[in-house]
Amino acid sequence: MAADSIRDAGHFHILKATPQSCFWGFFDRDLPSVLTIDSGDIVYVEALTHRAGDAPDVMMDEGIAAVYSQITDRGPGGHLMTGPIKVNGAQSGDTLMVRVLKTEPRLPYGSNLAARWGYLYDAFKKERITIYKLDLNAGLAYPEFGFDLQGDALCNKPGLIYPPDSARQPFQAKVAVPMRPHFGVMGVAPAARGRVSSVPPGAFGGNIDNWRLGAGATMYYPICNEGANFFVGDPHMAQGDAELSGTAIEASMNAYLQIFVIHDFPISNPILETDAYWITHGFDEDLNHAMRQSAEEMLDFLVNKRGISADEAYSLMSVAVDFGITQVVDTKRGCHAALPKDLFTMDL
Repeated sequence: MAADSIRDAGHFHILKATPQSCFWGFFDRDLPSVLTIDSGDIVYVEALTHRAGDAPDVMMDEGIAAVYSQITDRGPGGHLMTGPIKVNGAQSGDTLMVRVLKTEPRLPYGSNLAARWGYLYDAFKKERITIYKLDLNAGLAYPEFGFDLQGDALCNKPGLIYPPDSARQPFQAKVAVPMRPHFGVMGVAPAARGRVSSVPPGAFGGNIDNWRLGAGATMYYPICNEGANFFVGDPHMAQGDAELSGTAIEASMNAYLQIFVIHDFPISNPILETDAYWITHGFDEDLNHAMRQSAEEMLDFLVNKRGISADEAYSLMSVAVDFGITQVVDTKRGCHAALPKDLFTMDL
């Protein structure tokens, strides 16, 4: 969808990423909103990566640098968010429906950190950054150079990394990574009071890291507070299921979102809808428990949203639903269950 046609499609807002509209490393139900919209409005929103400091010469512009230098209250997590956005009429118990209409990278570079929290850190025993060049026309990302990280990653406190040219080692493998632009973090204000780390995902959304949350997808969130207080962050250009090294290709991104309040679609955990699938999620420190939650959420969806008996739903889940590992590198691991939509449109 062209940007001009999106702007013409009803009430339209612009939310730029500035030191006044961004917050870093936490969620807080009492954080004041920076924009108020009506249900059905479209928002053009800028989202910045918390990894822009990995190579500021290619991953920062003046706007990003201003946010980095002026927001010094960070943590306990590491993610950089834009918002929150208040939605008129949203009440606890309602559902927030967020359509991703269009995404566009802000700069043609991204970073992948093989982090201390990466799944194989015990084998590598070091952190390493790889910088990717983004070919926006081809939709491909090319690894350009890498370097071993010395000291802290600096994602949750002031500071930048300036790798010298002598440390930048060209990537040897000749590969091209298909881009999957999406948001690692989106959600609504959590139910809990006080500052909540941005690292673990939860019922309110947050750091789910499902690469399917890109243009054309719709996410549903259970609203915990009046106004919903929706936020976006952690933009990714590509990621595989599991996010094995600890990060994706992290890069700043702009997006057009359409946001609705739904009063008759109660849910308890985020549900993702794509052209082909309905996807439920589970989160827990134990991957087995996350898997169990994603299955129970899918069972609930089939029974209460599709009107199928529990026995029939259980059978369908075994023969037609694909379960996967969303990510294994946050303090709560994630699993997802993907239900094909065409199960319900086949001619028998």
